[in-house]
Amino acid sequence: MTNTNILLVGVGGQGILLASEVMSEVFRRAGFDVKKSEVHGMAQRGGVVSSHVRFGEKVYSPMIEEGDADIMLSFELMEALRWEHYLKPDAFLATSNVRMVPPICNSGTIIYPDDTCEQLKKVHPQARVLDIENTLQEVGNSKVTNVIMLGVLSTILKIAENDWLDVVKEAVPPKLIDVNVKAFTAGRAFL
Repeated sequence: MTNTNILLVGVGGQGILLASEVMSEVFRRAGFDVKKSEVHGMAQRGGVVSSHVRFGEKVYSPMIEEGDADIMLSFELMEALRWEHYLKPDAFLATSNVRMVPPICNSGTIIYPDDTCEQLKKVHPQARVLDIENTLQEVGNSKVTNVIMLGVLSTILKIAENDWLDVVKEAVPPKLIDVNVKAFTAGRAFL
């Protein structure tokens, strides 16, 4: 079996680190060797956050090289475009339609493009842009993008839905279990 390389990208506060923890535990319980790595420098200030998760029979390094990601889940629209070069040509890419303009755009150093979706489709035509904004409103909690994206991921991997839900329920505070189950189910409905 070859290893599967999953890249999670977004900005601070979107729950990327929790999502990578949940994924890693799901894969461990399914019997895979798992390695992960995160970068969360200025996460508290809306900065970029990424997590590399690799699983398979034997994984030697947590880092995904450019051009080797099988799957990318982007929690923020522009981050999908900024990290696209990590994907294999036939990789699965799902991105949230959420736009969180980073503070660096205020300085004029980086410009957040108005046509981000169009640019993304040019470089990765099979990219799926998901209406996460409306789903967050339907679920009733603006902080569950991560669990919605885990629901999306669960539909393309051969691991039972209940195995995912068991880990999600263990990872969140008891008072938030119901909303997270609802978010996971909503994510599964996208594909």
